[in-house]
Amino acid sequence: MSLQDILSSINSFIWGPPLLILLSGTGLYLTVKLGLIQIFQLPRALSYLFKKEQGNSQKGDVSAFAALCTALSATIGTGNIVGVATAVQAGGPGAIFWMWLIALFGMATKYAECLLAVKYRVRDKEGFMAGGPMYYIERGLGLKWLAKLFALFGVLVAFFGIGTFPQINAITHAMNDTFNVPIALTASIMTVLVALIILGGVKRIALVSSYIVPFMAVLYVATSLIILIINIDKIPGALTLIIHSAFAPESAIGGALGFTVMKAIQNGVARGIFSNESGLGSAPIAAAAAQTKEPVRQGLISMVGTFLDTIIVCSMTGLVLVITEAWQSAMKGAEVTNYAFSQGLGNEIGATIVTVGLLFFAFTTILGWCYYGERCFVYLVGIKGIKIYRSFFILLVGCGAFIHLDLIWILADIVNGLMAFPNLIALIGLRQVIISETKDYFARLKNNVVDEDEQVLSAQ
Repeated sequence: MSLQDILSSINSFIWGPPLLILLSGTGLYLTVKLGLIQIFQLPRALSYLFKKEQGNSQKGDVSAFAALCTALSATIGTGNIVGVATAVQAGGPGAIFWMWLIALFGMATKYAECLLAVKYRVRDKEGFMAGGPMYYIERGLGLKWLAKLFALFGVLVAFFGIGTFPQINAITHAMNDTFNVPIALTASIMTVLVALIILGGVKRIALVSSYIVPFMAVLYVATSLIILIINIDKIPGALTLIIHSAFAPESAIGGALGFTVMKAIQNGVARGIFSNESGLGSAPIAAAAAQTKEPVRQGLISMVGTFLDTIIVCSMTGLVLVITEAWQSAMKGAEVTNYAFSQGLGNEIGATIVTVGLLFFAFTTILGWCYYGERCFVYLVGIKGIKIYRSFFILLVGCGAFIHLDLIWILADIVNGLMAFPNLIALIGLRQVIISETKDYFARLKNNVVDEDEQVLSAQ
């Protein structure tokens, strides 16, 4: 049995019914208990992106918007472009439906974990805000061993999962396929750039992300919309196929292809989590650095990340793949999405935009995950370990371009799943804290209550 076969077996076990039930069940529970907060409070959450919190005593290292951009920098990446393609190829178009569903529930999950991150955050010895699942597991649940387990898995994801291999591999191969740039050259340049930025810490990462992420997201979505408008007559059929094949893939796309409902669910959920990271516990690490006194407010802002990442960006990729039928090709990875966008626009401009988008998205994902892994590493060994962590991370970025694509995604899924377990246990254990904090905030919001330390924006 090969290494890939062994890892595939481990991956199937981890992403089996227990984790799928835990992920969807936690999201469903929070959705119900919080009164469909991801739907009814989405307009308010969007408005908070552009409103500075009133009062002058907010704690934190970066603005709430910069914290969101840091989180988005780690989520909008290869999962949106390559991950969606691999999900549809492995599980059929129905995987997109399950990606949507897990994202809807995931918005409530993201809200809850980022609320807890702000509530239980602390200042480290260097004066920076430190927070995330390891802190709310330790300070909220009192389970330090579980907090350390989460931190260990977080470092593994940064080293071998979302943080390095899938991103640099996608960048180097896309640049080679589209512009014929040698893989080794791209890998070298990216490694140097990553090293220069991450040495500046979270503020430099947040600054870079605040410029790159919004611009590239708008460009990518705009290009996708142009393709969908050109092929508007095919959209109803594509949506029908997605929904039908989510529940009856054999009758929708033919049993000979080997698609099953379980494959669609597994791939849709796994790639959805890879893309938006709801329930994984990564975004709370960035949210903890936000300049805010209100845990609920930051939770709402962070919730927008899942909406933008999966409901908007991933949907664009998925629809373009289906209407152009590129998902049925024998190509793999970014090459499939490149082909889909080329077919959709009828020229090579589409492939160029996908490659450039992938370049910047994946680059910022590397930066964001370096920060996440660093916070987990510091939690485990202290500030003294930062230089060791950063050196090893940079080395892995340089190596990722030369590892086989299928092995990369299997390894990434395994460590992602492991990271989710401790965080979801914490969300369930702290569910009453989440609910009470939410009720208290909206009650004060309704009554326009202001105290000497914090000021809540009045209801609109």
